[in-house]
Amino acid sequence: MIAALLANVLYSGGFVLEKRALGALPEVDFRRPARLLRLVLGSPLWIGGSLALAAGFAAQLAVYRTLPIAAAQGIFVSGLVLLVLLSSRLLGERTTSRERYALAAILLALLMVVLSLREGADTVSRSAPAPLVLTVCLPSLALGVWLYGRAERRSREPRRAPPSGVAYGVAVGLLYGVSSLAVKGVSSRLTTHDPTGAAVGLLRSPYPYLLLFTGAFGLVMSQAALQRCRASLIVPVCTTVSCLFTAVLGTLTFGEALPQDPVRLTLRLAGTVLAVAVLLAMPQQDAVPYTPLGAKELTPP
Repeated sequence: MIAALLANVLYSGGFVLEKRALGALPEVDFRRPARLLRLVLGSPLWIGGSLALAAGFAAQLAVYRTLPIAAAQGIFVSGLVLLVLLSSRLLGERTTSRERYALAAILLALLMVVLSLREGADTVSRSAPAPLVLTVCLPSLALGVWLYGRAERRSREPRRAPPSGVAYGVAVGLLYGVSSLAVKGVSSRLTTHDPTGAAVGLLRSPYPYLLLFTGAFGLVMSQAALQRCRASLIVPVCTTVSCLFTAVLGTLTFGEALPQDPVRLTLRLAGTVLAVAVLLAMPQQDAVPYTPLGAKELTPP
């Protein structure tokens, strides 16, 4: 539980730092990844944000070794509250009444998921068939890349309103959902009893290669999208899609049983469903045109 909350803090802080750094950089383009990496690696603030995200990844590994996938996702969604608060304070992004209602729903969902947990009573799976993992992950990766490319093409069409960021969030969320399943798979193979055998088994599994793909494409796609859209909009959409993907398909793929107790089962399912409803509560577009932080400094007088 503590590791899950720590991962939330690290992820939220990392996204906000990266967003603030991107606001001071020239426009990045996911079709030019080498230039994008050169720009962001030259920003100490962005590097600090990426290190926070990396530490959040390490905390996530610990969470998946101790909590079922569905329960972990319910807690991870609570990080949206901190993300929106930090975006408001540090990035000057205003929250609407609709977004504030969504925050209240997230807090309620977190409480329901926490109440459904009972130490030693839930099954934490350690493995999943590789063919099943690939059957779930490969089409999802293809769909995410296609959705992102479609959003990019539509944004460049003349006389079309700028994209709201929801399409970007859904696309990146699918990649991060696959990444979460890969993290779960890696965590299940970490052991201190036979490190050599564990390393060989890990390299024979699809998990490290899924992490490499989602890490490379997710980095480029998320930075370009984060620069163009509000962090308080795109990150909640991305996180909600990722959590929904991981909670539903991850639970089925790894064969984790739901609680047998009717009350705990109701709390677990209702909390997860309520957390997913955050996606529907988020606005599909900004009420006013969004001006990225730092745009004034980049515009010649």
